[in-house]
Amino acid sequence: MTEISQKKYLPEGSLLGSITNFEYLSSQRGLERAISDGAILEAIATSCDLARDLTVDLGCMRGIIRRNDAAVVQGGETVKDIAIISRVGKAVCFKVLAICEDESGKPYALLSRKSAQEECMRSFISELMPGDIIDARVTHLEHFGAFVDIGCGIPSLLSIDCISVSRISHPRDRFYVGMPIRAVIRSIDEESGRIFVSHKELLGTWEENIEKFSIGQTVMGYVRSVEEYGIFIELTPNLAGLAEYHEGIKVGESAAVYIKNIIPERMKIKLVIIDTAKIREVPDKLEYFVPDELEHIDLWRYSPKANQRVIESRFC
Repeated sequence: MTEISQKKYLPEGSLLGSITNFEYLSSQRGLERAISDGAILEAIATSCDLARDLTVDLGCMRGIIRRNDAAVVQGGETVKDIAIISRVGKAVCFKVLAICEDESGKPYALLSRKSAQEECMRSFISELMPGDIIDARVTHLEHFGAFVDIGCGIPSLLSIDCISVSRISHPRDRFYVGMPIRAVIRSIDEESGRIFVSHKELLGTWEENIEKFSIGQTVMGYVRSVEEYGIFIELTPNLAGLAEYHEGIKVGESAAVYIKNIIPERMKIKLVIIDTAKIREVPDKLEYFVPDELEHIDLWRYSPKANQRVIESRFC
């Protein structure tokens, strides 16, 4: 993967505010230049008709994405209605195919989202390897994980167990739809070409997270699990501690906790719950422990060196 490819083939919505995108869409001449340049642009889809053709607001004129040009699909399949309808009100990427005229002689642009996605797959997605770090955007949430856009609307699954080390009951505990995130390529299915991503490896090791805390502090956390032997409190997405069991405390509540002890060799944090409240917020931005310029990792080890239990991810 090259940095140039990643910057060119970003998740949908990333180009909307760019000067280059605006210049192409500002006039018919700009759209004609986009045709000759083979540029990938973005605009908002405003409606979908009975034929499942999308209308796109280009500013200088309307654009039309025909049903068959709405998305890349597996061989022999047709684009599902929901994949088209769900784009209304959202950014769509596309290449301009031609400038046409309607029955009244008014110009409109014929667009292809499929062509943009095919180029992205050919020039970017096909080059990805396990361990590559990319930009992504959350598109929708299910109980089993989050679907993310890894470039030009191409989807990838981020399973719930790969979101963070701290266990969550639903991806909405960590993400919201439209949230920009970073992800690491976990695996690639050679037969289908589907790509699966992970996220927890970018949120820091146990040692990196524990550096923020010290014995005697009182800090905020979130109740993630209530067991008979204790209550797990998330201090950061990749760090949780255990407090004694108390009745009436529910998963999802925020908690003020006193840090009683930190035991690195056992990867343990002992907490005392001071108070809880029914407040749960998803942060606008997550803290990542990898530099922005880092493009690849081969190995990530979460557990401290002093700990006999090894928790790690290997990307081969």
